[in-house]
Amino acid sequence: MSSYQSPSFEDGGEVNPFANPSTVPAAYDHSTDIPLHSGKDLTAKEKELQAKEADLKRREQELKRKEDAIAQAGIVIEEKNWPPFLPLIHHDISNEIPIHLQRIQYVAFTSFLGLVVCLLWNIVAVTTAWIKGEGPTIWFLAIIYFISGVPGAYVMWYRPLYRAMRTDSALKFGWFFFTYLFHIGFCVFAAVAPPIIFKGKSLTGILPAIDVLSGNILVGIFYFIGFGFFCLESLVSIWVIQQVYMYFRGSGKAAEMKQEATRRAMMAAL
Repeated sequence: MSSYQSPSFEDGGEVNPFANPSTVPAAYDHSTDIPLHSGKDLTAKEKELQAKEADLKRREQELKRKEDAIAQAGIVIEEKNWPPFLPLIHHDISNEIPIHLQRIQYVAFTSFLGLVVCLLWNIVAVTTAWIKGEGPTIWFLAIIYFISGVPGAYVMWYRPLYRAMRTDSALKFGWFFFTYLFHIGFCVFAAVAPPIIFKGKSLTGILPAIDVLSGNILVGIFYFIGFGFFCLESLVSIWVIQQVYMYFRGSGKAAEMKQEATRRAMMAAL
């Protein structure tokens, strides 16, 4: 039996794969890709994290302090939520107004929306009259009534009533009575629309309705509809102020308002 002989790589018959060290892949040095932080680096990062945590806690405490101060001052942050498709005002009667006052508040809100409808229809009727030859002046006045009357009504009497109902403030009730009387006066005046202050047919009252009816039946009908709207708005508004006043007197807010006014007068004198 012949013995096994290893192949020789020196006679050129075979190629030694280990002869050229460059063909052998170098060993992967894991120590070069994983940097090891020193103890000083770890201590610095811990201090940085602690500083950030302390700053966060400080900001939280500052925010809580401001929220507490706002709550103690009676300031309510009102989020705009009405109308739902384009929030312009804050309005949440069911959650913010006491149950026994919600009916009055809803009717007062109906009164506010009724004024919007009255002034909007007033623009429609006056526009029709302008097309039929009454002139552009009355149309511009109708636009002014709308763009000033709607936000003015909300700021001057509806929002004060809403806040008075929510906070039971005697002063806010007093402001509501003062401004709401002007609202009622305007509605009654618009229902009649005598041509003494406002320009002729810029309001759809009974007098302009009779006047334009003889010239154009369609314009006259539009003016009579506007007259009906203003009459209905006047009646609803009178009911609202009557109900609010009854609650105001029955709850003792009238006496409280007198005491507050007396106290303010004495402080001003001193």
